[in-house]
Amino acid sequence: MSFSTPPKTRPGSLLSLSRRAIGVPPSPIRKLVDDATAAKKRGTKVYHLNIGQPDVPTPPQFFEALRNFKEPVLAYGHSKGHTDLLEAWSGYYARKGLDVLPSQIQITVGGSEALWFALILICDPGDNVVVSEPFYTNYFSLAMAVGVQLHPVAADPALGYPLPSRRDLEAAIDDRTKGIMICSPNNPTGTVLTRDEMATVVQIAEEHDLFILSDEVYREFCYEDTHISIWQYPQAGDRAILLDSVSKRFSACGARIGALISRNTSIMDGALRLGQARLCTATVEQIASAKLMDLDEDYYAALALEYKGRRDLMCRRLAEIPGVRFEKPAGAFYLMATLPIDDSDRFCRWMLTDFAHAGQTVMMAPGSGFYATPGRGASEVRIAYVLEQPELDKAMTVLGAGLAAYPGRR
Repeated sequence: MSFSTPPKTRPGSLLSLSRRAIGVPPSPIRKLVDDATAAKKRGTKVYHLNIGQPDVPTPPQFFEALRNFKEPVLAYGHSKGHTDLLEAWSGYYARKGLDVLPSQIQITVGGSEALWFALILICDPGDNVVVSEPFYTNYFSLAMAVGVQLHPVAADPALGYPLPSRRDLEAAIDDRTKGIMICSPNNPTGTVLTRDEMATVVQIAEEHDLFILSDEVYREFCYEDTHISIWQYPQAGDRAILLDSVSKRFSACGARIGALISRNTSIMDGALRLGQARLCTATVEQIASAKLMDLDEDYYAALALEYKGRRDLMCRRLAEIPGVRFEKPAGAFYLMATLPIDDSDRFCRWMLTDFAHAGQTVMMAPGSGFYATPGRGASEVRIAYVLEQPELDKAMTVLGAGLAAYPGRR
């Protein structure tokens, strides 16, 4: 059964879904899963470049901690988070040069709940948050679910999707704007914000009395530039809300452990109350995640080197395909590419339903799902370079063959 469209009900019926429920869009990252499953059943190998699921093994310390859990009862944990994890995360930040106290951390169910909490804490229904687009698709879904609007400001793909100009960002601010949201390194573009761009965000927030929501889950995935955290700007003070997760840097997406971090005591008090409302985050996964925080810098350096190699291979191979345009990403493990096609949704589905090259095909995320502005992203796709280089190389060959065969090629 598909949940991509709401069930039909009579207008005004007591069984009608809420406007929020109807308005939450299907994920462009996951909405083609049924088509991919059908392709596999036909015997077609599918290269999954649609989702940010790293294939680098989760560090063994995580599983060792799971095996060593010997409590006779798996009890509720503290709503703020397990003490071991709060202290370990504080220590992790200290090694990154960021002075974050355990009291300034709220453990959440993944980075998604951290963002959800942040939106609930700073916005009333009908308020809005400014964000550059394209943006991580779940920003829109989570905002819609709590009655918050996103005010998108287009980033220029020809320049590698940098932060939009200050003039354009300020033009999107109105009397119901409560915050500005940034993601660096960025999902889906791989853009890494510069020190000057971060300073611009802080200045805008100060002058317009806004919160700053800073998604930093890809901190370690910077290949040329140094990562700049919102926490490095003391003048951001109580405005700064840092969003983080163990998912990507530790290949532990299924652990569902994230964090909301703020110096603002009112934000932290509110986050704790929201945490109490959903009781607690998974206990054993928190204990295991605490062990990951102790990994040294050699781990992160090797991780960045592996993904830089994947990025470089993919960019080299994409550059060989006629009509494909892109800018080399500076971070994360995503790339937004403009393809010579009529419609990215149609093309991505066609690759799964109608095409195979030597018994293989590629699954990507249509670009339109990363935009709030209608019509944008129609010829773009997000590609996640989360496969080992030999597999990624084969996937690029298949993509090139698909583009050559696609009937809607431009």
